[in-house]
Amino acid sequence: MHPLTALDEAVTHCRRCPRLVAWREEVATVKRAAFRAETYWARPVPGFGPPDAAIGIVGLAPAAHGGNRTGRMFTGDPSGDFLYAALHAVGLASQPTSVARDDGLRLHGVRMMAPVRCAPPDNKPTPAERDNCRPWLAQELRLLHPGLRAVVVLGGFGWQALLPVLAAAGWQVPRPRPKFGHGTRVDLTAADGQVLHLLGCYHVSPHNTYTGRLTPAMLQEVLNRAKALAGLA
Repeated sequence: MHPLTALDEAVTHCRRCPRLVAWREEVATVKRAAFRAETYWARPVPGFGPPDAAIGIVGLAPAAHGGNRTGRMFTGDPSGDFLYAALHAVGLASQPTSVARDDGLRLHGVRMMAPVRCAPPDNKPTPAERDNCRPWLAQELRLLHPGLRAVVVLGGFGWQALLPVLAAAGWQVPRPRPKFGHGTRVDLTAADGQVLHLLGCYHVSPHNTYTGRLTPAMLQEVLNRAKALAGLA
């Protein structure tokens, strides 16, 4: 078994945060009407994508009726619809939709990650919950390190959560730490000389996509930049 596969399996059994455990399981019982006939995943959601990915995508946390229902990141909700359509448009996904873990979707050179692996109430994990989950992200990044060249960070929460993990893992993060912004690019160097390109992008939540703050063209532009920096263009 690949170490990343073993990590993904271990993630699904985590119960470190009582509030999140209670919430994810409650959501799976008090279901949204449209999904009443479905059995929810209701566990922490592991990363998704190949172990030799050159590009990482870091979000926030699974959606209550998205990843918490389907068991795959950005799957089964409007945020995922927007993200996977853009990934497919730039050649990083095998299909433009992501509706279930067994729908045949494959990512090309991309790995999905999140600072928090359980769906939080109101999409707002606490600092303690973020910190409880940090070791999973840190280990995932260590395993991806040999091939990882670029990371697209969706939103300010992911940006602020990711920088300390990278610093602790040996990446030289500038001080003061760079601020998040759409289109921001920061290049970090590891102890072995490897350069990692961080790219900021507004989150793909409906709050941004329905209002036009983030358009498909804007997201595709960031993804194409990541492709070029990662050598996948």
